[in-house]
Amino acid sequence: MYKRIFPQLLLIAVSLFSVKQTFSQETLPDLVRRLKPEVVAIATYDSQGEALMTGSGFFVRPGQVVTNLHVIRGAQRCEIKTLDGKGKVFPVAGTLAVDEEGDLALLSVEMPPDRSRASELAHVLPDEGEQIVVIGNPLKLEGSVTDGIVSAVREVPNVGKIIQITAPISHGNSGSPVFNMKGQVVGVVTVKVTNGQNINLAIGAARVEQLRPGQLRSLAALPAKERLSDVAESSYRTGLDSLWLGNYDNAIGYFETAANRNPRRADAWVQVGYCKVKQGKNEEAIRAYQLALELKPNAEEIHNKLGDAYYYAGRMREAIASYTRAASLNPGNADAHYNLAVAYFESGNERLALTEAKILRQLDEKLYEKLVSETRPER
Repeated sequence: MYKRIFPQLLLIAVSLFSVKQTFSQETLPDLVRRLKPEVVAIATYDSQGEALMTGSGFFVRPGQVVTNLHVIRGAQRCEIKTLDGKGKVFPVAGTLAVDEEGDLALLSVEMPPDRSRASELAHVLPDEGEQIVVIGNPLKLEGSVTDGIVSAVREVPNVGKIIQITAPISHGNSGSPVFNMKGQVVGVVTVKVTNGQNINLAIGAARVEQLRPGQLRSLAALPAKERLSDVAESSYRTGLDSLWLGNYDNAIGYFETAANRNPRRADAWVQVGYCKVKQGKNEEAIRAYQLALELKPNAEEIHNKLGDAYYYAGRMREAIASYTRAASLNPGNADAHYNLAVAYFESGNERLALTEAKILRQLDEKLYEKLVSETRPER
């Protein structure tokens, strides 16, 4: 991509890589045996005790399970079954947190704390081509294991990173953890259907970390999925579905409808801008992000996205100003510092590029390594 590398950055990278240790990886059967006790089967029932839906989930804390929100919505009763070989069944007391856009729910389970083993959440995204394992309950086949690779990682603004995987999944896998080969959860399976086919997607683990336990609410108190009569809201939700699938050309029309029907909706303008950048219509994207910032002037991510639009439009000075604003609003925003390092480097300001690279190294080692690899000389 770039033709030069600042020598100081390469020196830092060499020292960083030299201290890394190589650990032997578990075999797949050993890994599965270790991880199964972290996973549960979920069954839901109506008020008459009739079965509604089955799904999967995993422990994040003693007695707390994460699954997909759609698995439990509409249920009057729910129970989990452990996959530790003993197959114990425990009732779900209710929800501690829900995430509508992420399709996630945090459940409170009535069980002894020592009967649950919490999963470790990965703090870095998997790479494309990285091997993954899914443990879940497709078609009521409890504890089934599928493996594959990460085929794509894409972003959905206001939602997070979406991971597309090749491991076969079905509706019973909804809520299944996606593990890397270290045994860390990198995502949560969410089944999406397009043209009658399942698309194997997972929402990144960072979204799970945002599920903070709150007041316990009964399952009956969880509102049923609303029938959206509001055109702006229904268009926005449909656009999100297309965005999950990486269909930007289809999504843009829905987001433009949402934004035009409700011009005060900042997140709709953000999605318009994001899709416009993907289409290469950067000047139109700039205007959409500016409209979003008029509504939310201190939103760091919008400033960062506006910087991207300026960058791809070749307006480097304005890109740097937007990235700088994002970094000042949140000094811990690794993406902003990464973008600043790249923009400064391409502008010929290697001193400031190196400063940003050093900050980035402290915030996100993996993103720092990406910066180093992208600024190596071409061969």
